[in-house]
Amino acid sequence: MATNLVSYVMQFLTPDLVARIAAALGLDRSSAQSGVAAAVPALLAALSGAATKPGGAQRLVDTIKQQPGVLDSFAGMIGGGSQASFIEKGSSVLTSLLGGQDQSALATAIGKFAGLGQDGSRSLLGMLTPVVMGLIGKQIGMRGLDASSLTNLLASQKDQIADALPSGLRRLLGGTGLLNSLGSAVGSATAATGQAGRAAMAASDQVSQFASSAARSAGTAGQRVAGAAASGTPTWVYWAIPLVAVAGLLWYLLNNRVPEVAQAPTAVQSVVVGGVDIGKQVGDSLSSLRTSLQGITDVASANAALPKLREATAQIDKVNGMLGQLSADQQKVVSGMVAPAMTTINQLFDKVLAIPGVGEVVRPAIDNLKIKIATLSGQNSTVGGR
Repeated sequence: MATNLVSYVMQFLTPDLVARIAAALGLDRSSAQSGVAAAVPALLAALSGAATKPGGAQRLVDTIKQQPGVLDSFAGMIGGGSQASFIEKGSSVLTSLLGGQDQSALATAIGKFAGLGQDGSRSLLGMLTPVVMGLIGKQIGMRGLDASSLTNLLASQKDQIADALPSGLRRLLGGTGLLNSLGSAVGSATAATGQAGRAAMAASDQVSQFASSAARSAGTAGQRVAGAAASGTPTWVYWAIPLVAVAGLLWYLLNNRVPEVAQAPTAVQSVVVGGVDIGKQVGDSLSSLRTSLQGITDVASANAALPKLREATAQIDKVNGMLGQLSADQQKVVSGMVAPAMTTINQLFDKVLAIPGVGEVVRPAIDNLKIKIATLSGQNSTVGGR
């Protein structure tokens, strides 16, 4: 069975399915995608917490077993006559497991984070709760599903769930107790985010100080040139000062060890299966994707970049399809290549989507890429059979 529940659930919730959910609930498609990506790990964290309470694991097991066929009927239910009752039942189940206060806190946090509003967030959680529980049951196998197997599975997922929680959502849920079951995993994820942010700020401060110094030198040189013109002193002497300062700035930027924050390098390691170097494919695909995103500045360049975005999607999809042929160690290598690049790529996604008119052109391709890249980074290993 796959060891990353977040990725397992996100594979089920395909971009097309999320788009249908957004339309059925009257939500913006991008907001719905953000809401789903946030709600899945948040739900798993909340259910993990519920399972640690006295009798909680058995109540969760009993609830999962009461949801037969939910995965098979889910797609057909969306937008249909049974949608309202499905959402209501899911909301009721979540409230019974978490309690009204925690259920409300979860809905409020996700609503604020994804911009869904309280009602939109409650509806989304009501729709996703049966799906998440159904996939937990499928992951373990209904015959082997009991309090012990459930507790062991959820306990093994702490790191993956914490890593998948967006930092903004972690802050919103910080005082609710809903993340307590993750223990130090949440602290580690938050610390890593904080270190990256501090490194970026330090680099920015250093460059700003150097640039300010160069600017002051240039300003002083301008004043001296004016005086030199009157005194007969060669003016080139004073212009040399800012030129030296600018040259120093360029040397500093190119050679000094400023932390890399704009471009997360992807180490290309050899992972060969069936004569195909998957490691090289991943590295090339991510590099090509970054280049394509950086070249998008307006609607015209967005249209020109679409074929490259689709090509990157196809390559990543191909690698995802071959993950089952990899050993556990090889899968760790692949996920280790992808994870460091995700922050930079997600920043580029956000930057591109913020350009006027561009979102309408590339959003479907970007939404698809987000899920496929997240899946690729999360498939760390497999144990047994699915």
